[in-house]
Formats: sequence, structure tokens, C-alpha cells
Amino acid sequence: MSTRSPHTVVIGAGPAGLTAAYQLAARSEAVTVFEADDVVGGISRTVERDGWRFDIGGHRFFTKVASVEALWQEILPAEDFLLRPRMSRIYYQGKLYDYPLRALNALRNLGPATAALAIGSYARARLRPPKDQSNYEAWLVARFGWRLYRTFFKTYTEKLWGIPVSEMPADWAAQRVKNLSLYSAIVNAVLPRRNQKDITSLIEEFHYPKYGPGMMWETCRDKVEKMGGTVTMATTVAAIHHERGRAVAVTVQSRAGERTRIPADQVISSTPLSALVLGMDPPAPAPVIEAAHDLRYRDYLTVALVVPAEFGFPDNWIYIHDPGVRVGRIQNYGSWSPYLVKEGRTCLGLEFFVFEGDDMWTRPDDELIELATHELELLGLVRHGAVECGYVVRVPKAYPTYDQYYRHNVEIIREWISENVPNVHPVGRNGMHRYNNADHSMLTAMLTVENILDGTHHDIWTVNVEEEYHEQKNTTAASGRPEGTGRDAPVLPRRDATTDTADSHRRGAP
Repeated sequence: MSTRSPHTVVIGAGPAGLTAAYQLAARSEAVTVFEADDVVGGISRTVERDGWRFDIGGHRFFTKVASVEALWQEILPAEDFLLRPRMSRIYYQGKLYDYPLRALNALRNLGPATAALAIGSYARARLRPPKDQSNYEAWLVARFGWRLYRTFFKTYTEKLWGIPVSEMPADWAAQRVKNLSLYSAIVNAVLPRRNQKDITSLIEEFHYPKYGPGMMWETCRDKVEKMGGTVTMATTVAAIHHERGRAVAVTVQSRAGERTRIPADQVISSTPLSALVLGMDPPAPAPVIEAAHDLRYRDYLTVALVVPAEFGFPDNWIYIHDPGVRVGRIQNYGSWSPYLVKEGRTCLGLEFFVFEGDDMWTRPDDELIELATHELELLGLVRHGAVECGYVVRVPKAYPTYDQYYRHNVEIIREWISENVPNVHPVGRNGMHRYNNADHSMLTAMLTVENILDGTHHDIWTVNVEEEYHEQKNTTAASGRPEGTGRDAPVLPRRDATTDTADSHRRGAP
């Protein structure tokens, strides 16, 4: 009779994977984490180059989930956290606008003449709104007029998601639209003591590890290993073997090509959901494989430029709405933490939202640094010649995207996993193809561990859809499950019309 203790394999050492490993190791359960990269943290890593540290995407440590907050404090000692002010603004034509948008601030920044034109455009749109408001562009124009729409909504949204706003459905409203009303702004300007209703603001300050978010996950990895768990880097899970209705082992492959089969009683996966399915041995049925291939992603790259400290700004990041540049957002790493930068210098991270393999993704680093430098100078944020050096970081599959088929694809995969390998547990952002923040990714892992060890029946697919967190009501599907993407993200039409037509014939148009 075998006396082997139950063993859990965790795929991926990002926030979800390491949270699961920490929870298991803390309860003296055997756990092994396999991470394909050299660095823990996933997209929440801290990238270090020549002593400079970059926070990829920006990670504010704020949550309304008490158990996640407690775990952060348990992993990282209080002295390693900084309390930082939250500040983000929108850059447009040389001026900075409050974010979330405040209508009066926006009108003042536009100047009297442009503001008058914007109000006139707004009035015309209110009198004669677009007849068809089924797309996001028409929905916005009907509420704000063409001028404000082009200024505050069109450019950044299209940079982020890579498709025209006119092709996005109107049933998605971003946080920046929340409570923005020109009428109330004008009333407040005339009658300042009445109707004083500010836009809902998410947070005013947040905690932040002094060496960036990766500090949290590096410490977590160390504690997992101290408690008896194993974290193996630069090792890919090449296959998940299953038989008689359960996963029984994984095959891992090192960078050198060495392959090893590891027994597994449970598998917790934060690898992209598509990769999990495609790694099944024996393979999943054709419809499940087809669904996996059909999941889409938006990719991302950062060009970090070192400049004198005088060119820093107080914001954590600035949204770039100017259509004349490709950069979508600029971080000032020195505003996150002085420990990320060097004395007398700061580092500005120019973020570009791309598709893996496109012209930006494939450009050589020196050309990207040259482009980013030119755009920073063009925006007037630094003087010519101020950039001292630069670094490029590419992040594939940074954002799961939600086209009109994603729910169908995810549901096919979920049902197959549940029925055929119920001891395989997808968690986290890419693991569930869900646009989670780090705290919600962690919560999916925490609840999964409870399901495994305590026999609970948490439905982790309902995490990240609660109304209070997002300050908006979410609809519910006929199945009774909460709908929506959770965090603010639109459901997008397909970029390739030919593919759309073929897909519609194959599945039946939705």
C-alpha cells in the first residue's frame, strides 16, 4: 500500500500560483510550483535592469477583500510597505486632466473657446442624438457630443484594445464615464453650494512594496520553500496526463530540454487557459481544442527611459490621449517608490498596447527606445537630449480579451475540465481567461485551496463580479452565474471579418 502524501502541482509562479502554494505549504501539504520564466510574479513582477526597477503595468496594493489584505501583511513585513498617494491624470494637447474625469476641470482645461464649442457639441448631441446607439461610440456621442468624445474617450480606448470604438458594443461603460455629467458641472459652477456630487473615486492612497510588486512574490516564494514547498524556475509544464477521469501526473521540461514526469494528485493552473487545454494528454476533444485556440489576448510592451529627476511627475501614471503618438500610458517609477530609481534620476515607463507579432512587437529594442524618446520629447514631457538610456520589456498575453465568442469558448473548456479532469483547477487572470486584478487572482487561488483541502464548494468563477467592488451592477445569465468581464473591459468584435464569418457559420451566429 502506498503511503505517499497527496501532492499538488502548481503551474505558474504569479500571484495566483504562489498564493495557492503558500496556502498549501502553510498547512503542511506537499506542493511543487513550476515556472517557465526566470522571475516570479508573472505580470506582477519587478523587472530589474542595471539597478533600475520597473513595475510592469503598475500595481497598487489595495483591496476590499479582507483575507487578501491579511495575506499581503502576513507575507511581507510592515516595514517593507510604503503608503503612497494615488494620482493619475489624462494628458491631452499639453494639459493634464483629472482622472477619473471631472467635467468642470475638463472644461476649464480646454479653455473658454474650446469649452464653448464642446458645450455646443454636447447640446447638439442631446437635441439630435445618434439614432443607433448600439455601439460604444454612438452611446458616448449621445451623452457628451463629438468634441468631448474625441478628446477623452476615442484615442486611449482604441490604443488599449486595438479596434475602433465604433465597433465596440454600448453595454460597456468604463469607470471614467461614471457620474460624469456636463449638466451637473454647469449647475455646480453657477450654484457651488448645491448639487456638489463628485465622481466616484476608487482610492486616495495605497500600500506598495518598496522594491516593487515583485518583492511580495519573491518573499512569498522564499516562505513557500521555507515551509517545505518547492518552486522550480525555468521549467515548463509540457503535458498534463489524465486517466480514468482525473489528472495523475505532469511532464515538465527544463531549458536544457530534459523531461521529467511528476505524479500529481491535484493540479492548480495559472498558465493561460488555452495552454492548459492544449497540454492535455491524451488530448481534449476537437471542440475543446478549437475553443482553446479561439481565445484571444492583447499584448504589451514597456520602454523604460532614464531621465533627470526634474522630468518626473507626481502621478503614478499618465494616460496619453494625444492621437499623434502611439504610447498609451506613461508611468513615473519614482512616484511609485524612490527605491525603484537612483539618486538624481527617475525612470519613465512608456507603455504600448500591441498584438504579439505586429510591427511594434517585432521592432528591435534600439528602434523602440528611439521611438519612445521621440514621443516623450514630442509630448513636451522632457527636453531634447534629456533621455540617458532605455530598456525594453515585452509581456505576451498581458490582457485576456473578450470577443463575442469568449464566453462560449470558456464555458466549453470549463465543462470539459469539470467532467473529465475535476482535479485540475484554473486560477488567476490568464488561468481563467478573466481580467482580474492581483487581489482577485489571489482570492481564486485561496478559495481553490479551501475546496481541495476542506471540501468546500466555492464557485471561483463568481470572483471579481461583485457589485460593491466595481461600483456597477452586473447582470446574471440564465444559468444563474454572474455575467460580465468583472474588471472594466469591453466585449469586442473580432478584428478579422473573414474569420468572423467562418466562425459564425461553424458555431451558429450568437
